[in-house]
Amino acid sequence: MTASTETENNVAAAAREAVIPAASRAERFASYDVGAFEVPGGREENWRFTPMKRLRGLHDGTAVADGRITVEAELAPELKLETVGRDDERLGAAGVPSDRIAAQAYSSFETATVVTVPKETRASNASVVRLVGPGEGKTAYGHLQVRAEAFAEAVIILDHTGSGTYADNVEFVVGDSAKITVVSVQDWADDAVHVSEQHLNLGRDAVLKHTVVTLGGDLVRVSPTATFAQPGGEVELLGVYFADAGQHQEHRLFVDHAVPNCKSNVMYKGALQGDGAHTVWIGDVLIRAAAEATDTYELNRNLVLTQGARADSVPNLEIETGEIEGAGHASATGRFDDEQLFYLQSRGIAEEQARRLVVRGFFHEILAKITVPEVRERLEAAIEAELEAVGA
Repeated sequence: MTASTETENNVAAAAREAVIPAASRAERFASYDVGAFEVPGGREENWRFTPMKRLRGLHDGTAVADGRITVEAELAPELKLETVGRDDERLGAAGVPSDRIAAQAYSSFETATVVTVPKETRASNASVVRLVGPGEGKTAYGHLQVRAEAFAEAVIILDHTGSGTYADNVEFVVGDSAKITVVSVQDWADDAVHVSEQHLNLGRDAVLKHTVVTLGGDLVRVSPTATFAQPGGEVELLGVYFADAGQHQEHRLFVDHAVPNCKSNVMYKGALQGDGAHTVWIGDVLIRAAAEATDTYELNRNLVLTQGARADSVPNLEIETGEIEGAGHASATGRFDDEQLFYLQSRGIAEEQARRLVVRGFFHEILAKITVPEVRERLEAAIEAELEAVGA
């Protein structure tokens, strides 16, 4: 090998190292220590869609906690509610923060709320945990953990309302053979900023149905991460969102299949209207080498109702073993289907009503999967109100 050839090879190797990032989600860094993360600038893959200036300092440490979140609970009589300190050894069991804001929230909360569904208990009715923002101009950090012990069954609704800036970690520790349904509703006031990392940890043969409903807020970023601790687990991740003018709604999902014989199904649907409305959906699924017999699918659909709205959708599927039951993903963004409108109008339905029917049909598939009546009715009413506002 000549000196010139060796130099060319070294240059090429250096170039490859410079331009090829660590692409595997398995290599994503996580830590409880906020100082272990660099301050994001907005060009990083994890932040490239997020308007950093609208985070109000949550990402760089300048957001000082000068307010408090208000937690109110209406639980089924079988469930247990606790307020615990940072030293409670149960905290952090479901997962480790994977970005700087989540680590900042974990380092900054003073007390945490723990909801426990006792072993072999079936809740007699749905439980509601209401979280009210710290107020306009105020910032708060929080932590919530839901623990479902072995063979427990319950329905839990997290209802976020109010004003202010709020960052938190939410944990769902689902024990062996437990069956839990969770609905997280983000119905914030127009000024609110909410950044939440939700950690879902499933035991052997556990079943978790997790639904995210995002309606209000100036900027809302919810990042659910599902991890299978033992074989036989099943998780269904559903999401419904509706963004108005100027709103930024971001949903980042990660399903980590690290053990065999687990199932995951992801379905998120969203609509947008108004100038500057922006939605982001990132769906990452990792099937590790040990996760044989995995069955997974993820789907995202976006309906753009007006000019000036933008939807970004990025499904990612990484497979490290060929011994799987099935894996796939799909994503689509579009406007009204003119053929559907023509079909309805040709049968005497006015254009305004026809457009409403198309939107209802778009959301029907996922609304039918929301088995909590009060949440489904509230969401249907919210969609109708949004359509009234745009004059659809």
